[in-house]
Amino acid sequence: MADVLHDQQFALSRHLRDPSSHPPPPSIEARRLAIYRDLFFNNIEALLAGNFPVIRKTLGDDAWRALVRRFYADHRSQTPLFPEIAREFIRYLESREDDALPPWLRELAHYEWVELALQIADDTMPPHAPDGDLLAGEPVVSPFAWALAYQWPVHRIGPDFQPDVPSGEPTLLLVRRDAGHQVRFAAISPLVYRLVELLGEGGRSGGDTLRQLAMEAGVEDVSAFVDQGAAMLSRMREEGTLLGTGP
Repeated sequence: MADVLHDQQFALSRHLRDPSSHPPPPSIEARRLAIYRDLFFNNIEALLAGNFPVIRKTLGDDAWRALVRRFYADHRSQTPLFPEIAREFIRYLESREDDALPPWLRELAHYEWVELALQIADDTMPPHAPDGDLLAGEPVVSPFAWALAYQWPVHRIGPDFQPDVPSGEPTLLLVRRDAGHQVRFAAISPLVYRLVELLGEGGRSGGDTLRQLAMEAGVEDVSAFVDQGAAMLSRMREEGTLLGTGP
């Protein structure tokens, strides 16, 4: 009896995920099956539409629902948690090797996911001294400030702009969650991107980090560069990208 129930459950789940490829178990009313099929799929589709609104609008309803249908049928999620479904969707896109998807879709999905990831991120802060000397001490980057690099101009893609080739230069963005839990995006220069990257590595004072950056950039007047960099570090602390210095 247990084996029969097990087989029926798996037959039902296979049918719900991919009704075009798997017949339903026998003796289940077609009307009830249709209700279950719509309920399960529509829940997943609505959840993903809320997480990826730009992708949904850009692809259009038919292409969007077809993509979600294939995700629903083919992907084996590693977590049952609803807040993680968006990350599972990205894993599915990254696993696809065909050329049917728009070339910018994977990066755009990650860009849209970042907002959700920062909104639900754990509120735990690392130990830090808020008023520490940013040049003499080791600056602490907020866990809610991420420097991101993309090949495609993800912040511009939408129904009216779907590029065929990547930008000549990478798209560099600083994404941070402020004290009011609002997620803010800002375009940054390669120099600022590299600064955030170096600060995130840790192990250096702010002054040493700026001198390292000056050396990489081939700056001749290092002292002036460090002075300008000190003002940048202060602004980054004011905006919340930096928390202060290590205790």
